[in-house]
Amino acid sequence: MTRQMTGAKMVVQALKDQGVDTVFGYPGGAVLPIYDELFQQNEIRHILVRHEQAAVHAAEGYARSTGKPGVALVTSGPGATNAVTGLTDALMDSIPIVVLSGQVPTFMIGSDAFQEADTVGITRPCTKMNWLVKDTKDLASLIHEGFHVACQGRPGPVLIDIPKDVQFASAQYTPPAKADLGHYQPRVKGDMETITELVEAIENAERPVFYTGGGVINSGAAASQLLRELVEATGIPITSTLMGLGAYPASGKHWLGMLGMHGLYEANLAMHGCDLMINIGARFDDRITGRLDAFSPHSRKAHIDIDPSSINKVIRVDMPIIGDVGHVLEDVLKVWKARGRKVNREGLQKWWAQIDDWKRVNCLSYKNDGPGIKPQYALERLEALTKGHDRYICTEVGQHQMWAAQYLGFEDPNRWMTSGGLGTMGYGFPASVGVQVAHPKSLVINVAGEASWLMNMQEMGTAVQFNLPVKQFILNNERLGMVRQWQELLHGERYSHSWSEALPDFVKLAEAFGAKGILAKDPGELDDAIMEMIEYDGPVIFDCLVEKHENCFPMIPSGEPHNKMLLGAASTKDAIGAKGAVMV
Repeated sequence: MTRQMTGAKMVVQALKDQGVDTVFGYPGGAVLPIYDELFQQNEIRHILVRHEQAAVHAAEGYARSTGKPGVALVTSGPGATNAVTGLTDALMDSIPIVVLSGQVPTFMIGSDAFQEADTVGITRPCTKMNWLVKDTKDLASLIHEGFHVACQGRPGPVLIDIPKDVQFASAQYTPPAKADLGHYQPRVKGDMETITELVEAIENAERPVFYTGGGVINSGAAASQLLRELVEATGIPITSTLMGLGAYPASGKHWLGMLGMHGLYEANLAMHGCDLMINIGARFDDRITGRLDAFSPHSRKAHIDIDPSSINKVIRVDMPIIGDVGHVLEDVLKVWKARGRKVNREGLQKWWAQIDDWKRVNCLSYKNDGPGIKPQYALERLEALTKGHDRYICTEVGQHQMWAAQYLGFEDPNRWMTSGGLGTMGYGFPASVGVQVAHPKSLVINVAGEASWLMNMQEMGTAVQFNLPVKQFILNNERLGMVRQWQELLHGERYSHSWSEALPDFVKLAEAFGAKGILAKDPGELDDAIMEMIEYDGPVIFDCLVEKHENCFPMIPSGEPHNKMLLGAASTKDAIGAKGAVMV
């Protein structure tokens, strides 16, 4: 219903009308009118974070785990600039979030007023779209348009910059049904002629592989279900990017594991040796492709993506299909069934025999022969003891992130929250806060390295204040593990600033915040300590002291193709070479 109200009240009403139940934010002078309106209502819950970067990452975690847009509210100047990392992270990983920022009054813009920054200019490269609202009568429509743009097509972050005088002034509120959503109407249906060409290729291919990404998950639960149906019906092997884990179950018989720089041996060799590569909702990230001129060199290539700018941007493909993954997969299945459900069974049988031979290399095996805890073992035990729970996993960025992707199994979409494209250290903790707010009764674990975790450690205050039982599972090697690994393998073992000599006692740190701290440093005590973490009804910092110089394998060295991998010495009988690894 159209009615007169202040701009600040419009913001809150628009959020309610968009179905928002949670806002992550931090107040400041330029958003006090909005905070005053939040105080006078009970439908929207506000989560007070300790840093604006954390507000945006928490909104990302909320969005990624629910499929709904996340919302963050920050003040002008440093509040907005602190949000830039989270906005860029969401843009790279296609996460739908709406960030509302305060701004100095319109008549002061450009005068270098207190806490003024050119927020729209600063955030233009790291948002899908942004707006500076100069008139209160436009405010409601722009917020509704912002939600539309964030969620439709390839999802992403939007920012709406709202000057303080616009918040105080009054105008007619426009409900969503009457709002002008602009001209952004992404194409969702794929070209049927190209879809039919893809089906013909599926029918004839001898060595096909599905290469899936976060676009499957972003398309919704129906898309993941259609993907599973297509894989089971055709018998074609499937691999995934880091962001696509869970779209197809890790326990599925056609699953090859993750591919890419730290992907599985069988997944990478299948990508290198296939004759038909079907990219579904992935963007040919450099951590996946390796050396471009040697990427999947023997294959015909199809690419299904809702973002036209992603098609032929990195890899030239033979069958480009612009459309929503769910709609396209539905049509692929219909055409394939109508044409008689055909595949090249003889070719597939030989292909699977080759893949099974690659699997025998057992690329994730490791030597567990030391007195301390191996990080791989810690994650194997975490998987074994938590996989029966209603579980969500977040990560920070580094070795622990790759080990988590390798050793934890994801059966469903929206259960895995990690920073893929931007690789943001400090992402996982606030993201886990957002996930826990969205799923208060679920087990939410952030797998972290001590260096990444310290970047947003202040969010323990948020977890304790709001009684969020998030578990911070820190693999503590007292090193910047991935940096140290690259320095060992690629920079002549010159360890330039890849460790800290002033780490906190994480158990005491937890207690200082009013949370629980648990220390594990012996493999024999690990299971009991993990169970103590799971059973504790509150936030936990779990300090797991692990081997300091363990490397993460498999690894495709920079500039090499998929068939040139470093494997750990335990993975092959022919392990030769230095530093516990062999090039295969």
